[in-house]
Parts: sequence; C-alpha cells; structure tokens
Amino acid sequence: MIELSPEIITVLMLGGLLIGVLTGFPVAFVIGAVALPFGFLIWGDTVAQLLYGRIFMIVKNYILLAVPLFVFMGLMLERSGITEKLYDALYLWLGGFRGGLAITTVLIGTILAACVGIIAASVTMLSIIAVPHMVKRGYSKSLASGATCAGGTLGILIPPSVMLVFYGPMAEISVGKLFFAAFPAGLLLSTLYCGYIALHSLIQPEVAPAVPIEERAVPFLKKTVMLLTSLVPPVILILAVLGTIFFGIAAPTEAAGVGAFVATLLALAYRKLNWRVLKEVGRDTVRTCGMIFLFVVMSVAFVGVFIGGGGGKVVSAFILASPFGKWGAFAVIMFITFILGMFIDWMGIVLIMVPIITPIAEALGFHELWFAMMICVNLQMSFMTPPYAPAIFIARGAIPPDLGVTTADIIRGITPFVLLVVVALGLFVIFPEILLWLPAQMIK
Repeated sequence: MIELSPEIITVLMLGGLLIGVLTGFPVAFVIGAVALPFGFLIWGDTVAQLLYGRIFMIVKNYILLAVPLFVFMGLMLERSGITEKLYDALYLWLGGFRGGLAITTVLIGTILAACVGIIAASVTMLSIIAVPHMVKRGYSKSLASGATCAGGTLGILIPPSVMLVFYGPMAEISVGKLFFAAFPAGLLLSTLYCGYIALHSLIQPEVAPAVPIEERAVPFLKKTVMLLTSLVPPVILILAVLGTIFFGIAAPTEAAGVGAFVATLLALAYRKLNWRVLKEVGRDTVRTCGMIFLFVVMSVAFVGVFIGGGGGKVVSAFILASPFGKWGAFAVIMFITFILGMFIDWMGIVLIMVPIITPIAEALGFHELWFAMMICVNLQMSFMTPPYAPAIFIARGAIPPDLGVTTADIIRGITPFVLLVVVALGLFVIFPEILLWLPAQMIK
C-alpha cells in the first residue's frame, strides 16, 4: 500500500479517466483500468474482496432486473411495424400544415419514447421513415434531420427509460417517482420542439411546405380509423407499464415484465413475430445488456476506489466553495455534466458522477427528485452535442445516402433543439412543480 493524499488520488484518477477516453479506448475498459491499479495502491491485496462486495451489492439490486426486460420490449416493438403505421396516420392529419411532417416526426418520437426507450432504435426508425418523406417534399435538410434527432432522443428521458432505472439505485431514489417526474419533462420538451417547428415554418415557409392536398385526399372516416388503430397499441403498452406503476399495482420491475409480454403480443398481432425475430431480439437483448452491465461493474469499482480514497470529499469541497452560494454550486455541477456529456456516454456519467454529486445536492438543500431530473434532462442534450453526439451519427448512417444530407446539415438542424433543452431547464428552475407534482400523486 502507498500513502497518497486525497487530492493526488482525485487528480490522477480523473486525469487517467480523461486521457483514456480521449485516446479512444472503450470507456468501460478505461474505467476499470484506472480503478484497479489505484485500488491496489490504496488497499493492497484486500482490494479484490472490497470491490467484490461493493459490486455484488449493486448487481443484486432487484430493480436492475427491469433493464433487460425494457430492452427486450423496445427491440420487439422496433420489429413490430408500429412506427410505419403511426407515420402513415399522422401524415394524413398533419401533413397539410406547414411544418406538419416535422411535427409528426417529433410526436412519433414522443410516442416511441414511451414505448421503446432505446435511442438508437428510435433515431434509426425515424431517419429511415420520416426524413425521406420530408426532404422529397421540399423540407429543409437541416430541419428534417434536426427534428428527427430531437424526437428520437426523447427516449432517454421519457419512461420507461433505462437511464432512470440506473439513476434510481445510484442516488437511492424511487425509480417509479423518477418515471413520473420525467414524464412531464419529456412532454414539455416535445411541446417546445413542436412549437419551434411551427413558428420556424411560419416565419420561413420555404423550409417546411405543406403537403399538396391531392397526396392526402383520404376520406375523413378512413383517416380517423387509421389514427385510432395506430394509436391504440402504443397506448395499451404505455398503460400496461406506466399505469401499473402509477396506481401502485406493480413496481417498475414487474411493470417491465408486463411491458415485454405486451410488446410480444403486439408483434404477434401485427404478424411480425416468428422464430427468426424472436431469436434476433433475444440475441440483441443479451448483447446490449452485456455491454450495459460491464459498464456497471467497472463504474462501481471506480466509484468505490475514488470515494474510498477521499476523492468524493475533494470534489465536494471544490463544488461547495463555488461563488454565489447553492445556485453557484448547482451551476458548476450542471456545467460539468454538460461538458462530460460531450465526450462520455450517459452510463459513465450516471454510474460515476451520481453517487458523488447526490450527497452534495442534499447538503445544498435541493429536492432530490428535482435535482435528479435536472441532471437527466441535461444528459438528454449529450445525445445531440458534438463531438460525442450519438444521435447525429446514428441519423447520418441511417438516412438514405441519395438524399444528400450531410453531418453539417444535421448539426445545423439540431442546434435550436439543444437550445430548447436549455430553455426547459430554466423553466424547471423557475417552476419546480412541473417535475414534482405528478410523482406526489402516485398511489403507494
């Protein structure tokens, strides 16, 4: 064992993590590679036993069983054809308005967020289905791709969000309450996105022209039936998951099991379920969850060493020494979260930062649920802020090449939506009841 001051441990561990991430190594392996050597330096041979105990306490958490179930649910819905049916129905209703197709894209992204909850799946489906429709009808490439990325990334926030399932145990907050605090937050963002598109289309009609009436000349009754039949399945799924939690019928883990079962029934009803699809969904679920839980194990080890070596106290002292009192400290936390989100996946931030900053927020006197949602909304921006920005690169790869949409087009289009997230954060500061009212109504 070597005696190191907490300040030196903090600088070396955070510096090693930053260097490893910037050199392009997989973040999970970087986290583990930094944690283990420092653990041996601090505790010697006992580090393995100490870390095993800490990792076991996290991994055996019953609520984390919801993760593979929600992932399975999202992947099964991705293959059910629900997106195409929703788009065909909403296209007929909203296509006649300027910006209607972009608003349709955001609305479908919102519905998918409450059903799928997997960013890559939502952005990919919308990029393949919605962007070609918009660009071929004269929409600005930047607006079309920006609306697609913004709508697709709502899945990280709107429940059932895997991020919230992990945030709860890390901060020791009820996942059910996080779900119902995140729901109005996601709906507000969706409303702001749609409002911006409508205003932008009004000021600059050429960026989002209305679809010609001959392309949407469908009888009213047929349009209504199409809308209802496309909306009923996702509504059933949302009620099956969120309704059971809200009314106290089931915990998030049991609700995830119900959601996975209902998603399978919907795929069967749409005649998309067969042995090949079931095998692919199962395989992709195992792959995704394997990556996620590798991240969990490495991150828990890192946090254990970092806090055990005194790094948590050093970070806490630094933040609490910020000028302008509690709000100055809050601004520092939000800024650090935003910057980290530009380079690191949300899992690294939630699993490493949250156990460190949650006690700081409590010491500052912030409501734990409100603070958690501010961090989560901040992290939603990380999917749209380069250089990391996975939504941008997923969309770039999924949008058909013949449309000529460039990465620069996507970045230009997504920038206003990032600014709208900042506006939403400001509204949550001024009106915290937006986030806190619905969780208070939950039936225990």
